[in-house]
Amino acid sequence: MISRDTIDDIKNRIDIVDVVGDFVTLKRSGQNYKALSPFTNEKTASFYVVPSKGIFKDFSSGKGGDGITFVMEHEGMSYLEALRYLARKYGVEIKEDEHEVTAEYTERDSLYILMNYAKEYYKHLLVHSDEGQSIGLTYFRERGFNDRIIDKFDLGYALNEWDGLKRKALSEGYSEIMLEKAGLVVRKDETRSYDRFRGRVIFPVHNLAGKVIAFGARILTKEKDQPKYINSPETDIYHKSNVLYGLFQAKNAIRREGFAYLVEGYTDVLSMHLSDIDNVVASSGTALTEEQIKLMRRFTNDVTVLFDGDEAGIKAALRGIDLVLKGGLNVRVVLLPDGDDPDSFSRKQGSTALKEYLKAHTQDFISFKIDLYAKDARDPVRKAEAIRDIITSISLIPDAIKRSVYIQETSQLLKMDESVLVTELNKIVITERRKSEQSQTGSRPDVPAPVEQFPAAVDAILQQTGTDLGSIVQLQERESIRLLLNYAENNYDEERLVDFMVAELEDVVFTNPLYAEIYEHFQKGVREGITVDTFYFMEHGSEAVKKEVAALTTPRYEASKHWSDKYHIYFPTEKEVLHDMAYTNVLRLKFRVIQKMTDDNLQQMKNAANEEDLERFFTIHEQLKGAEKELAGMLGIVVPK
Repeated sequence: MISRDTIDDIKNRIDIVDVVGDFVTLKRSGQNYKALSPFTNEKTASFYVVPSKGIFKDFSSGKGGDGITFVMEHEGMSYLEALRYLARKYGVEIKEDEHEVTAEYTERDSLYILMNYAKEYYKHLLVHSDEGQSIGLTYFRERGFNDRIIDKFDLGYALNEWDGLKRKALSEGYSEIMLEKAGLVVRKDETRSYDRFRGRVIFPVHNLAGKVIAFGARILTKEKDQPKYINSPETDIYHKSNVLYGLFQAKNAIRREGFAYLVEGYTDVLSMHLSDIDNVVASSGTALTEEQIKLMRRFTNDVTVLFDGDEAGIKAALRGIDLVLKGGLNVRVVLLPDGDDPDSFSRKQGSTALKEYLKAHTQDFISFKIDLYAKDARDPVRKAEAIRDIITSISLIPDAIKRSVYIQETSQLLKMDESVLVTELNKIVITERRKSEQSQTGSRPDVPAPVEQFPAAVDAILQQTGTDLGSIVQLQERESIRLLLNYAENNYDEERLVDFMVAELEDVVFTNPLYAEIYEHFQKGVREGITVDTFYFMEHGSEAVKKEVAALTTPRYEASKHWSDKYHIYFPTEKEVLHDMAYTNVLRLKFRVIQKMTDDNLQQMKNAANEEDLERFFTIHEQLKGAEKELAGMLGIVVPK
């Protein structure tokens, strides 16, 4: 049995485009990719890959799922065989688990439970202890963080005691061994151990599902022998190179805005959220890693990097730009005024000034580097070095077309012959390719648009085709699930769309077992405060659910930009009319359910055994027809009497 840790490592490294691209020639289609089905002999492409969700959907064969599912379906492999294949592809060391699967899962679950307990413990101390209020809460208030931010990020405080958490956890039945494995307690010797976090404000780190997997902690006193920040160690559930602070809170905003801001620290993220800029993540004070860049690519291809305007910030910007470019992302840069970071700038200038500054000072990386080296423009040697540095950055971009576009832009901005720059670029690319080959030899897109528009004239169409009421109800159920899968977290008046639909459909029972199963997960998410999205279903759903989710979140068609840019023909996107769509869908589903109930009641009326039953069914019929008429009026539908 492959260990769960290894499976998670494999999943974190999977790039769906890379995996499918090994077997299928993909062509970009908007934010996504499409191809001829590898499973059927078709002439019109109906196979789609959605990088932002890490899924594929083949409308020709009906197959769909994540990268693991694709390898299983395409190569005829079992689940374990597919995992081993992907482990080899991404250089993941396979670790076997000698214990029962249930035992392995139990320990991981225990770690999650224990980390959640610690989070609640620290949160309680922040507002319900004298020390937490006078030191921790005062610090957060001085930084301008209100209750909304404190609750949103589960901020807390650890008392300045050697074993406060340990004693409390042990008294409530938690294991000291698990406290150590979670990184909450440090063992000094065989007989003594102590809390890792003491006398510090606490910043919990969440995974994409919203579970706490680690903590960062800042000291507020000036002690020479203590670091300013300490962080949780690597554990079975926390690998810092695979985590971006704030991504759980930012992922929906990133999808909505189409790009992410990348900052350095915890308080930078909090300050941006305080300024109503939610599409922001941080590398948590560590150097950006390839795994973190791949994680961002699951949500967007565009990143704007924010750095301090001092010398250290500029050096960090230069390092970060190249790494992000190498990861295949589009990079823009903002340098804040010297001596400021997002936290200090927003506190001094206010959120409005921060937003205006970001809008006015965002540059592409070429303009940023040209401006940076402009002061050395009169020195031919330094200018040549600067140009070579810019070309080196461009050479890191995996996409050849993007490289060509950036070369053209550099040529225009620097007023240099494009052929000279291309020659230098080719030299760098060839040199790096040779190095890579020698090394290998020696060492051996927006939330996609919906699948289909549900026709406004669906009633007439279904009646013409003679579709029975049961099928009509299931089609409307399908539309409800499609809206939830694509737009659950979008705003609907003062709440989320998922909150509105779950509340409005409280009395509706889905008749299609598959849609009922998916809908139950959304209901659970609302009850327990869990974000239920495509990634959730790819992790927790059955194979049938994964296929259906892939089908309902994969766009088959995308409007050409020529409609608006060239022909000046404009039409609204679903997001723009989402409020009306959701409201109408709720009414339409209720309307169809009432029609089905009416039909069933009529059948029972025909078979009534006596006058009493007949009268009862007739009363029900009148009530149902009244409800049908009311809903029809709201929908603008004329129904026969």
